Amino acid sequence: MKRIRFVAAAMLTAALAVPTATAVAADARGGGAHAWSPAAGGDSGKIAVKDNSSDGDPVKAEYYRTSSPDTKRTLWNHSGPGTTAYSGDGSRIYKFKACDENNGSPDDCSGWVIP
Repeated sequence: MKRIRFVAAAMLTAALAVPTATAVAADARGGGAHAWSPAAGGDSGKIAVKDNSSDGDPVKAEYYRTSSPDTKRTLWNHSGPGTTAYSGDGSRIYKFKACDENNGSPDDCSGWVIP
């Protein structure tokens, strides 16, 4: 009986120590741009943008943070096809969109996404 209680207590302790929920990233796609948040390890204060096209134009993620809700921020990726840029850490990102820059023409952007 003591062994059963010990095993049950150990399993309960392990279950409580392991997180049961993980952050699910929201993503947006506009043209060849793909943006998602939370980025890098589920941090809700980071966003990422990947260039999925080979048109030579940069991609960007436009986003807002809870600490400055009236300030639109932009994360640019000028590194070329197949590369990903990550923002620095900060307060939670509460909405964002992905855009493929089109020089001389309107950008190809997704709609706003709320993570």
